[in-house]
Amino acid sequence: MDRTMSNMYATSCEKSPADTHKDNPVSDMLFDSFGRQHTYLRISLSERCNLRCQYCMPAEGVELTPTPQLLSPNEIVRLANLFVSSGVSKIRLTGGEPTIRKDIEEICLQLSSLSGLKTLAMTTNGITLANKLPRLKECGLSLLNISLDTLVPAKFEFMSRRKGHDRVMKAIDAAIELGYNPVKVNCVVMRGFNDDEIYDFVELTREKPINIRFIEFMPFDGNVWKVKKLVPYSEMMDIVVKQFTQVKQFTGLERIKDDPTETAKNFRIDGHRGTVSFITSMTEHFCAGCNRLRLLADGNFKVCLFGPSEVSLRDPLRSGADDNELREIIGAAVKRKKASHAGMFDIAKTPNRPMIHIGG
Repeated sequence: MDRTMSNMYATSCEKSPADTHKDNPVSDMLFDSFGRQHTYLRISLSERCNLRCQYCMPAEGVELTPTPQLLSPNEIVRLANLFVSSGVSKIRLTGGEPTIRKDIEEICLQLSSLSGLKTLAMTTNGITLANKLPRLKECGLSLLNISLDTLVPAKFEFMSRRKGHDRVMKAIDAAIELGYNPVKVNCVVMRGFNDDEIYDFVELTREKPINIRFIEFMPFDGNVWKVKKLVPYSEMMDIVVKQFTQVKQFTGLERIKDDPTETAKNFRIDGHRGTVSFITSMTEHFCAGCNRLRLLADGNFKVCLFGPSEVSLRDPLRSGADDNELREIIGAAVKRKKASHAGMFDIAKTPNRPMIHIGG
């Protein structure tokens, strides 16, 4: 990053009134062989995390990529700009934990300023978020997902192998105060751990603009996935309906009309400010409408979360490839994307990276 740009970031995240976000046409690079257009890019900013969640990281930890082999801020922005100029309209920052990066504000400002980008989102564990969020919002962060798998502090410490439950709750409240609406809360549901808290999580939506997102437990390397730990969408829905039908005022769940590319099944509950969603990756996959691509912290490009195939964009970038050459590499990878993932039992047997390497 040159000194002029660095000085600008150090003084202000204010954007010029002239900044515009006009649509860019979706190029052939982003269409796969099944006609799906990919306008959503998830960028992992780090393999490091300040938690050690059991479904994300093996107990023994993971081998981290040496820093020189990770994408630099300038490389991240260059690749992001290539995608956005080709038709990507939404970028989500993931990790690891993206907020542990010291340059997170600078990265957000540069990305949010890309012409054609409509949404800059982030998925975070919330541990260090509360103090950083006002400035991140100034720098263009427009959508927020906060991961929280339990409302019980002792269970949080057991699952994440760290303390910090109170800080995550403060982060959720801080996001609401800053006007994020909804604040999306991601909850991975696991049988015998937090499936007894589904009703309590739904209650969070009664008075607050929270979208609680129940996620089926998914297999990745090192997270000891077992089908008996999986609580399917149909069972989660039954729990919600049965518990709320005991309330006299309950009139049922109203299904929200979803975009064809939506990963979640979204519902309103009468009288609640927030909403409830179910992400059914295992039992009712949504591959037919998938519009997502992933850029990993080490510069590898991944077209499917559950597929083992990756191609490096870092190596040709550092070897002097121009934008057209990079587009050819990206387009070829997108064209090889399969119609759907292999199914949960085959996924569980297929070598893949730990989730912390891929990006949540």
